[in-house]
Amino acid sequence: MSHAKSHPHHVAIIMDGNGRWAQMRGRPRLFGHTAGARRVKDIVRACPDLGVKYLTIFAFSTENWKRTQTEVAGLMRLFKRYIRREAKALFEENVRVRFIGDRVRLEPSLVELMDGLELMTAGNTGTNLTIALNYGGRDEVTRAARRLAHDVAMGKLDPRAITDDTFPRYLDTYVLPDPDLVIRTSGEARISNFLLWQSAYAEYEFIDTLWPDFTEAEFAKVIGRFGQRERRFGAVTA
Repeated sequence: MSHAKSHPHHVAIIMDGNGRWAQMRGRPRLFGHTAGARRVKDIVRACPDLGVKYLTIFAFSTENWKRTQTEVAGLMRLFKRYIRREAKALFEENVRVRFIGDRVRLEPSLVELMDGLELMTAGNTGTNLTIALNYGGRDEVTRAARRLAHDVAMGKLDPRAITDDTFPRYLDTYVLPDPDLVIRTSGEARISNFLLWQSAYAEYEFIDTLWPDFTEAEFAKVIGRFGQRERRFGAVTA
């Protein structure tokens, strides 16, 4: 099952390094997050030419609530501002936007903007942009297990019918293909609770560049390297 010389249809990115990027410039961390949000625009625009149909970005994790109140509040304002400012452009560029994660803890005003953007772009057929907001892989699997247990208890699902094809239907990403490639910027080599179930057979690239410096050219290089890899999905090539 070799997929050599191919390009990834679904790329997931752990956008890391905004804070460090700002600190290196003697600026507050939120300055880095704002620069990081601008970088998202460039990478989304680069996807069609690179053959990337699905892009999933890790914007805010379930663990990020542990950051200072100032940073968390600033990030929430940034998300609202991003949606308000970019909605029209995303719609006109035929991007379909989805959000994954647990919305219960988010401010109602933010959730309203998220719902509105999803609805507005629902008919778009270009790049599928998925934004993971208040997302954690373990949290997602826990919530999925809860929904599945509920369906079993209600008699809608026979426990004997549960397979590894059944379970993903309960995940936040049930309409998306699994990622082919996961990129993490800023030199950290860990997956930080991101798409745990979905990335079982993904290829990983850990790159040193801080997220605000991650250009379309570097993105294209990473995509090119993916084409040199041989993906066996547990099988052995003859």
